[in-house]
Amino acid sequence: RMTQRSRRVLASEAGFTLLEVLLATLLMTLILAALATVTAQWLPNWNRGIARVQRAERLATGLDRIVADLSVAEQMTVNGDAKVPLFDGAELSVTFLRTSLGPSARPGLEFIRFIEKADAQGLALVRERAPFRPMPTDGQIRFVDQVVLIRAPFRVSFAYAGPDRTWRPTWRGQSQLPERIRITVRDGASGQVLAVSAA
Repeated sequence: RMTQRSRRVLASEAGFTLLEVLLATLLMTLILAALATVTAQWLPNWNRGIARVQRAERLATGLDRIVADLSVAEQMTVNGDAKVPLFDGAELSVTFLRTSLGPSARPGLEFIRFIEKADAQGLALVRERAPFRPMPTDGQIRFVDQVVLIRAPFRVSFAYAGPDRTWRPTWRGQSQLPERIRITVRDGASGQVLAVSAA
């Protein structure tokens, strides 16, 4: 049979009192509230920082594609009778010929066009391509495979220079391709030229 002393020992080790449970719950609630407050303050800044980094990476990738394509433009005409190579450079678009690119591309040439277009998300610089076939000088090229390279808030414009190194907003009907092409990237809202612009 259990003695009085054994009962007292068991009673003292029975567990938490209701007051101890309430105090532990209150302490845990205070800690979680403090964590939620701190998280609510830094999480929006974190998300903005991540979005800014992703935008910069997409911009760099788009500029790399533009430079890679323009650097291999071919001095070719659209047919045997044409007097000048196909290169139609404007401030917001440029069309030219280059060697086909990609794992599924057939050997040969393809038309490439960079052009600014509007869609549901705003203005974007789009890369379009079309397989090369000889065609009339005034023929229309049917571009396919539209890929967005650079999206708002960034805007891209082009300028062209020949041997005289004078920059022009257009390059059409010339007997040679431009020696240099300047790619200017601006912030769409402020119009400020960004440091990533290149020639």
